[in-house]
Formats: sequence, C-alpha cells, structure tokens
Amino acid sequence: MQLRITHQTRYRYTPPVQHAQHMAWLQPITTPWQQLQEFSLEVDPAPASQHVSTDVFGNQRCHFSLEQPHSELLVTARSLVQTTPPPIRYSHASCAQVRDQFAYRAGQQFSQAAEFLYPSPYVARDDAFARYAASSLAPDRCLFEACIELTARMHADFRYAPDSTSLHTPALTALEQRCGVCQDFAHIMLSCLRGFGLPARYVSGYLLTSPPPGQPRLIGADASHAWVSVFLPDAHGEQVLEVEGVQQHGLWCDFDPTNNRFGWGTPGEDYVTVAIGRDFGDVTPLRGVLHGGGQGHTLEVGVTVEPA
Repeated sequence: MQLRITHQTRYRYTPPVQHAQHMAWLQPITTPWQQLQEFSLEVDPAPASQHVSTDVFGNQRCHFSLEQPHSELLVTARSLVQTTPPPIRYSHASCAQVRDQFAYRAGQQFSQAAEFLYPSPYVARDDAFARYAASSLAPDRCLFEACIELTARMHADFRYAPDSTSLHTPALTALEQRCGVCQDFAHIMLSCLRGFGLPARYVSGYLLTSPPPGQPRLIGADASHAWVSVFLPDAHGEQVLEVEGVQQHGLWCDFDPTNNRFGWGTPGEDYVTVAIGRDFGDVTPLRGVLHGGGQGHTLEVGVTVEPA
C-alpha cells in the first residue's frame, strides 16, 4: 500500500519569539515492512540553519534554528511511504522465560532490546500497573498470547477521550481514570510490561484516515498515533540483527491497544512508523527552546493520511 502523509504544525506566539532552536522527529523510518520513497520538511520562516542526524534509536531527526523575530512558526512534513502487510510469525517463549533471559548477569551478551526494560520519564513503575496486568502476564503463559490479551483488555477497559488528558498526564493517572488517548494507552501498556521485566518500546506514527470499504474508521486518524512494540527473543525472520559482530535473533511485535490491533513489525499495512523510543519524550514530533518572547502561544496540528 502506498500512503501519502501531510503533517502540519502551526505555533502562534505572543509576544514574538526572538530566536529559537527546534528538533523534529517527523521523517518515517525505513523498515522491512515500509519503505520511505519521498520526504520533505518545509519550515516558515526559513531557518538560518537546518540539518538531519540519526539519534541513538536509529530515528531521523531534523534540527533547525530560527534567528529572526517571529510571531508564527509553520512546519509541514510531507511523506510518501510504501507499506506491506505484516508477516505471519509466532513466538512460544513464556513471560518468565523472556524475563529471565533479560535478567542481569555479569558478562552476558548485550542485547539492544535491553534498553527498553527500564523506567523512563513517561513510563514509571508502580504496583497499580502490576495489579492490572497480572492476570494477562502470568509467568508460564506465552508472552505473545499474553500481549494479545492485554491489548484486547485495554481496548475494552479504557475509553478514548481526547480532552481527558494532556501531553504531560502521568500514565498512572490515565490508568486510574480508565480513559485517555493513544499516547496514554501506550505508556500504560509499557509500564505494565516493563514492570514485569519485559522489553517494550514506544512507537510513534500514523494511521490511514480513510479505512477500506466496510471497515470502521479507526480512532487516532487525523492525528499522530502511538502504540507499543514488544521484543520476542525466540521469534525469527528473514533478517538477523548483528550488533558488534554478534548475531542476535528475535523480532519485535507491535500492539495497538487503542484499536486492538497487532502484527509483527507493524500492526498493519495501514500504519506508518515514524520513530521508536523509550516513551513519547524520545520521539516528540516537534520541540524546541525559545528565547525572548513566546510566553503565550497556541498550537494547531493537522494530519492527513491517504492512499497515494
């Protein structure tokens, strides 16, 4: 499936900002299940400098600086992405087996998935997450099947309510009130999994806004979307990851509790992955530091995803 994405962000500042530094995570990554064919990033006013680099998780980030007074900032990202359906795979490892594999042992081989075991700024540890997830993440249960059930439970237990949380609402608050948005649900699921010693990462991206005929419209359309990816070490694909000359097996399987979807590497060909990280803070679409002005500001975001 070929998808065209337009992501437009507009800030209005009062009083005007004198100069600013910004970072943007808006360029979709290339994976075995999606190929980035075109990408452009337009910034108005024109930046004094602009360059792209790769962050520690392999995402493409753009840094740009504005060195003239401005009362408005408009950033438009346009992408053309070719996606494919997720492959059919299976994993038999139990929750206890995966947890034990990632338990610390002196001198053990490093695994990149271990970076996603620990608490992070938006993913805290709390007994409340363990209590919620305990019935799904039983020690002797297949982790793959447990994640499918946890995804379905969250989809049934939580209400999608855009005005109920903000970007900075703690995952624990969203858990207690049983409502929120895709970012909240991803952080809750990450807190549940990491609390049991299971490696899981945050995924930012998009959903197709026009569903196929006869299919329901998916929540999260017309906005950035977020879901979770879980590492299953006994799963194997056509490609073998190599880190510092050492082959490492295992695959990431994606789970979307907002829409009760899952798939290996992607929940479906109607999803586009932009970036991966420990939580939202690692892959914020646009953030920056303002100097002189901007104490009052408004934000407008518009996302369109459509078949090309």
